[in-house]
Amino acid sequence: MAYLWTKTAHLVFVMAWMGGVFYLPRILVNLAEAGDDAAVRARLVLMGKRLYRFGHIMFGLAFVLGLTLWLHFKISGGWLHAKLALVVVMLAYFIVSGRWLKGVEAGKALPSSKTLRWFNELPVLLLVAIVYLVIAKPF
Repeated sequence: MAYLWTKTAHLVFVMAWMGGVFYLPRILVNLAEAGDDAAVRARLVLMGKRLYRFGHIMFGLAFVLGLTLWLHFKISGGWLHAKLALVVVMLAYFIVSGRWLKGVEAGKALPSSKTLRWFNELPVLLLVAIVYLVIAKPF
């Protein structure tokens, strides 16, 4: 029973984190297209900072629960190592998004909105691969 509750909580926090992973780059696209409107830019930066902080909290909770599943309930296999590698890539993606946001706050330019739109597609591909590995456990 503890296994199922731990796994449920892990999935809920992963889903909450993924919301931030998907939405933060959209905020960056909006920033890139906001032009010189200081009020709009300030609001988007504030939204992004709050979302980035929320995402880190959700990731931390998902990480602790995932670690519990791994160590306490002895989940293992090659699929898990591949999944964890992809999660590290997803975390790096999230951190890059956050650094771009902090750069905007410091007055640095963002990549073009077209580049950011393409950048926004990467987590979808990563998520599909991660979910496949968890469900199929191919190795």
